[in-house]
Amino acid sequence: MNNRNPIFSRFAAVFAAAVFVFAPAPAVATELPVYTVTAKNGTLTPNTLNVPAGVRFKIVVRNEGSGPMEFESLQLRKEKVLGPGVQSFVVIAPLKPGEYDFFDEFHPDTSRGRIVVK
Repeated sequence: MNNRNPIFSRFAAVFAAAVFVFAPAPAVATELPVYTVTAKNGTLTPNTLNVPAGVRFKIVVRNEGSGPMEFESLQLRKEKVLGPGVQSFVVIAPLKPGEYDFFDEFHPDTSRGRIVVK
């Protein structure tokens, strides 16, 4: 004896097909452009990053020094504190053309850099 309701079965099949057809396509993760800044005992290398305007990007920050460092940009409202030997990153939203400063908070006089956006 079959207890299945044919109307319910048909509704379930139509609903499943609609979910499949109208489901959003999976988002494809695009790779962000990556730039690397290395801090070592009071210096940042490179001290200038040239990036395209209107593109989100990632800055990998490496602390190869013997003490702590803090990547900071007041204009971009970004900061990241790293202990010796630590690596991390910050993601920067798309920028308009211009120049944006960054520095190492622990060595503000000797560790300065700039992001040039064109």
